[in-house]
Amino acid sequence: MKTKVLTALVATLAIGTACVFAANPFVDVPSDSWAYRSVVELADAGIIQGVDGSYFQGERNITRYEAAEMTAKAMAHMDKASVEQWALISKLADEYADELSNLGVRVANLENRVGNVKLTGDARVRYRYMNDKTDAITDKEVKGSGKKNDNSWDYRVRIRAAAHVNDRTKVSYGLSTDSVSFGNNNTAATGKNDNGDVFTDRAKVNYNFGGKNWDLQIGRTEKYQIGNGYGYAYGDIFDGVQLTYKNDNVRAIAGYGKFKIGGNHKGTAYDLLGAKTGFGEIDGFFGNGSEIGVYYNDFSGKTAEYKNGVQSNTTTVNADDLWGAFTRIKLGQKWNLLVDYTNINLKSNLTYGNGNVADPNVLAAQLTYGNASVSKPGSWEIWIEYLNADPYAAIGSTNSWRFGQLDNLKSWGIGGTYVFAKNAKFNVFQSFASTNKQDTMNGVKQADPEEQTRAEFVFSF
Repeated sequence: MKTKVLTALVATLAIGTACVFAANPFVDVPSDSWAYRSVVELADAGIIQGVDGSYFQGERNITRYEAAEMTAKAMAHMDKASVEQWALISKLADEYADELSNLGVRVANLENRVGNVKLTGDARVRYRYMNDKTDAITDKEVKGSGKKNDNSWDYRVRIRAAAHVNDRTKVSYGLSTDSVSFGNNNTAATGKNDNGDVFTDRAKVNYNFGGKNWDLQIGRTEKYQIGNGYGYAYGDIFDGVQLTYKNDNVRAIAGYGKFKIGGNHKGTAYDLLGAKTGFGEIDGFFGNGSEIGVYYNDFSGKTAEYKNGVQSNTTTVNADDLWGAFTRIKLGQKWNLLVDYTNINLKSNLTYGNGNVADPNVLAAQLTYGNASVSKPGSWEIWIEYLNADPYAAIGSTNSWRFGQLDNLKSWGIGGTYVFAKNAKFNVFQSFASTNKQDTMNGVKQADPEEQTRAEFVFSF
């Protein structure tokens, strides 16, 4: 970077303090220079030091570390910066993030300052193999309809905003489109949100207290999931209150709220949409990055029942309670193992073909190699998973990549992520060796499960 460019940068970063009356420390900066005042201000503030303490050397090239050092010092004076200077220093902090990290400066210090509003988002283009004659809600063939709804390709765009009200209070807000099908230019989940294609999926306030070990969260989150495991049973929009305690060794969570989007994969009865739940979780952390935890839900209230995407009724939520346990084990630098077990107690007397009362269990395991990071182009990871889910185990939206049959299923899956450019990645998923756990459910012969294919591009900004 040429220092004449740096000189312009210095002028822009001028904080505007009373130090304009300080003496010029650089003998090679004349008083009639257009950058004179800015150079004096920033030198007095300690942001620039010059060369040998006496020369500014306006034609000298500087290194990235020198630029990062000046950015770090500018960050220390953010309370005196204008809105335009905020934006510039934020861009510089992002550009020199690696150098700042090596200097021991956390960019999070910039993000956590009062008055800073950070805008982020992502866009996803997704392919899922489906039958040509499918219903937009159930992903099943529409027999006799004559329709050919190609819902294989869809897209979603999300925008996020986060602002610090003070050093303890953070406000977050987000907008999202639904998963919009290219085939019919309509949402792939019509009837599952109250606001059409674009809706509020995040609106929450977080307050830290008690030495910042305690966090109180109130509002809406876009992906409710207690238990840092596979997320089989639920993983969608949720309104509620949550209290969290966390230190280096343990985390405890307790809360209460309501599911706002349910999305049972069959699109019929026993969504969690409208259901209420009290929940709790306890996790333990280990020095190598491993984790173990247990979680619990107590469900109540009415849920929405859908037929072909249209709400037809409300019914008492079929799930009574749920508990689970999980572990994430770090195996060396690149290997990670997740094992998650869930037990679901249902209120209704559903049966298998042999007449046994259903009390579904789910076992999910995933072994991952590598570490894909959107900030590191060329990084990647691959994984293999095993899913064993009893009949009637699917009670709501899932955090799994799978989109078709989820319960009464034994299946393997493989997948991977490749970061092909900064903030741009490609994901691919494929199931195999999928079979039904029970051939008959409530007297109905079950069709063989179809294998599932999914691929997507995700761009973050």
